[in-house]
Amino acid sequence: MRFVRKNILNALFIITLLVIVFVPDAKAFFIKGLIEVGFYKPAVDVPKENFTNLNGIQFKDAKGKIVDLGDLKGKVIFINFWATWCPPCRAEMPSISKLYNQFKDDRDVVFIFADADGDLVKSTGFMTERKYAMRVFKVESNIPEKLFAGSLPTTVIFDKQGRLSFKHEGVANYADKKFVDFLNKLKNGN
Repeated sequence: MRFVRKNILNALFIITLLVIVFVPDAKAFFIKGLIEVGFYKPAVDVPKENFTNLNGIQFKDAKGKIVDLGDLKGKVIFINFWATWCPPCRAEMPSISKLYNQFKDDRDVVFIFADADGDLVKSTGFMTERKYAMRVFKVESNIPEKLFAGSLPTTVIFDKQGRLSFKHEGVANYADKKFVDFLNKLKNGN
C-alpha cells in the first residue's frame, strides 16, 4: 500500500513539474506567486554604464503613431520589453499594470510596453483579454544593445534628463513600494 501511495505522489509531483515547465500560463502563475511572497524585488541602483543619447530610438503603437525617445526629454521614461509567449513577462505584468495605473495620469511619466515580436494585434489582444490598460508598441528603429540585448523581460528607465537610471533583465515586482518611491524620486528630479 505504501509503495502505491508513494508512486502516486511521485507521479503527481512529476506531472506538476512538467505542467510548470511546458505550459506558459502555469509557469507564469508559479512565478507570479513567487513575486507576491516577496521574491523578485528590483534593485533600484543606478546602472554602471551610462547612456544618454535617446534621439532616434523609436517605437510605433497600433494606430501607427511613432514615439521618438529623444522627444520625451523632461519626462521619466519606463520601457518594458516583453512578449506574449514569455512566462516571466506574463508573471510580472500584474505588477507593471498596478504601477502603470498609479502613474497613468501623470504627464511626467511615460510608459512604453515594447512587444519584442512586433505583433501588435496579438499583444493588444493579450492586454485587452487580461484587462490591462497599457498601450503596446513595437520597436521601429535599432535599439542599442546597452538597453536591450534580447533577454525577456527587460525593463529600462530614463530620468528627466534622459540618463539611464534603471536597467533590469528578468522578472521583477514593479508594484513594490521601494520601486514606486524610486519612480517618484526620478519624477521629482531628485
